[in-house]
Amino acid sequence: MNKVILMGRLTRDPEVRYTQTNNTLVATFSLAVNRRFVRQGEERQADFINIVAWGKLGEFCSKYYKKGQQVAIIGRIQTRTWDDDQGQKHYVTEVVAEEAYFADSKRDSDSTSSTFDATFGAMPQAGGTGSDFEISSGDDLPF
Repeated sequence: MNKVILMGRLTRDPEVRYTQTNNTLVATFSLAVNRRFVRQGEERQADFINIVAWGKLGEFCSKYYKKGQQVAIIGRIQTRTWDDDQGQKHYVTEVVAEEAYFADSKRDSDSTSSTFDATFGAMPQAGGTGSDFEISSGDDLPF
């Protein structure tokens, strides 16, 4: 099984490109993920993980994710190799995102991200409560 769950802060705004063959959107960004333990007398260490998001998920990330924002990504690890113009072989390990979430608290997040539910693509209801029905103060409640 190849499954990765990460929570960290974006080190830069997502960068968007389109594939040459079928014009598919691909967003790339990196997360600074803090290590769990700190050695005594040292600063907390972080790992910088490259993330790739394709299609609609990539569009979502590029539109609503900004540098410094805390997010959670669920995906899979992928490795790639290629040869450059000088014949030098390059290796890359990255996470291909399958799900993306906001992870900042409501008070820390900006107004753009707080208008969305925490999951990719889930819009709140018109009333802004996120529920399928509204209760006015005059309604009788069964409890």
